[in-house]
Amino acid sequence: MSKKRITVRSLKTDVVNAAKWIYRKGLVDIGEGNVSTRIPYKNELLITPTYNDYENLIEKDIVHLRFDGKQLNKNKSPSTEFRLHVSIYKARPKAQVVIHTHSPYATMLSVIKKEIPILMEEMVILLGGDIKISNFELAHTEKIGINAINAMDKTNAILLANHGVLVCGRNIDLSLKAAELVEKMAMIYWGSLQIGKPFEIPKEAFIKFYEDFNSKFSTY
Repeated sequence: MSKKRITVRSLKTDVVNAAKWIYRKGLVDIGEGNVSTRIPYKNELLITPTYNDYENLIEKDIVHLRFDGKQLNKNKSPSTEFRLHVSIYKARPKAQVVIHTHSPYATMLSVIKKEIPILMEEMVILLGGDIKISNFELAHTEKIGINAINAMDKTNAILLANHGVLVCGRNIDLSLKAAELVEKMAMIYWGSLQIGKPFEIPKEAFIKFYEDFNSKFSTY
């Protein structure tokens, strides 16, 4: 069976489908969050437009940009947070997709600067371990991306202080799963804190899972 041919058009469809998916999942509301994909072998990306209307988003709304910010199509303006995405692509050659959400539980933890420890094995396999929080920086700046990269270490996910969630992955499906998993773990952590003290699994227990992450899912 031949592989699906990757084109700008097919990548735009991927971005639209991913954007609608995070909206249906309740990870963003209209006008917030963003999704992008790198164009292979070029310093270019495709990203959702500013103040995105997820319900009515179509392929022609997706903005084609160079990493330096030059817009290569003229339909809509890009998300004002494109610099955040570019920072990830420049630092992570294996990252093909970047997703930024404002999912409620994860954003709540980002506001009180509470990191999410390793609670379940899937955090190690898909995300690379615990979920840390970047230092605060204003949105729409290059510095917020630099802070995110510094805090991510070798993982694929970070909480942006007082701002939400940032994940990256080797493809659309893995990135969507990462975004969903961060919110799931944030909800479980918040809920467990209401009952008692959560048991944090030591990293030493997950040597094999770290090997799986590094070989199949990591982007660093």
